[in-house]
Amino acid sequence: MKLGVVDENVLVGQLAAGDRAAFEGVYRKHNPAMIRVCTGLVRNRATAEEVVQDTWVAVLKGIEGFEGRSSLAGWIYAILMNKARTRAKRDGRSISFEGEGEDDGLAAAFDGRGRWKDLPELWETVTPDRIVEGKNMLAHVAEAIEGLPPAQRTVLILRGQQEMDAAEVCRILDISEGNMRVLLHRARLAVRKALDEILAENG
Repeated sequence: MKLGVVDENVLVGQLAAGDRAAFEGVYRKHNPAMIRVCTGLVRNRATAEEVVQDTWVAVLKGIEGFEGRSSLAGWIYAILMNKARTRAKRDGRSISFEGEGEDDGLAAAFDGRGRWKDLPELWETVTPDRIVEGKNMLAHVAEAIEGLPPAQRTVLILRGQQEMDAAEVCRILDISEGNMRVLLHRARLAVRKALDEILAENG
């Protein structure tokens, strides 16, 4: 559930006052996703953990200057992206979210709210008790997401898992809404395909 404006203002105030419990709550909520996003960008988990740690240091140092022009999460992830880009450049790599092309019919699989129009094939047989090769479906979803190209993984995590608004995701990644939509659709289709294949093999 997203924080309301009043609740987020209170949280920001608590962080600025050095409230340890408030920070631990924000850390627990975002740190795992931040590492997943960053690992896809810098291609190394150890480096990603360093970048995320640097991000948290910057968050704590800069929280008093947070002006609420974006959500707190959006501000944190914007800092993360800047840190990741700087680290990638230092390591002789570049991070790009462009070049994914136009929406080539992928939107046909989704409704106006970005949800699948039809459930993936065989998904109607999935129940909480169904185990595939000793792993639950959530584990397979996580594996499918980890296997996505960095740009698709980042958009899926921010938009789908962190529930950020489309406009905020576009600002953080400096991409157009159309490009973001294509990345999100392709990520969802790739995850759907991976899970359909797993279910078909173990049906």
